[in-house]
Amino acid sequence: MPATPAGEPLDDTGEPLDDTPGDAPPCRVVVCRDCCCGSPKVTGVDHAAQTARLRAAAPVRISDCLDVCDQANVVVVQPSAAGRAAGARPVWLGLVNDPAATEDVVSWVRAGGPGVAPLPDILGLYVFSPRARRDGDRP
Repeated sequence: MPATPAGEPLDDTGEPLDDTPGDAPPCRVVVCRDCCCGSPKVTGVDHAAQTARLRAAAPVRISDCLDVCDQANVVVVQPSAAGRAAGARPVWLGLVNDPAATEDVVSWVRAGGPGVAPLPDILGLYVFSPRARRDGDRP
């Protein structure tokens, strides 16, 4: 197979091969935006900019309260089909309250997210397990 001077393989047209997932469905992101997350209760965060930045990396779904208000702002990264095939489960991230944390999430999502790319050490500081929901149990 032909290659560039840097050793990158070329496709049939002579262009470098794009080894990114391409058409593979990406992981998805759920952003809590209700009573605490995404509200003035979490100060100093441009919630709209955070959501827009995440949307630039992956499909984003806005959720009502996820019942973990003590972790506001909550972002849940759901694995892609490839990630699920590798056994990955959704990763819950709490206290995602600054642009650097958002950028860390974006970088991981672009790398493939759960089950595809290893969780960066810095994001390990944000990971939490949601408590079990009970009927009528609301913060």
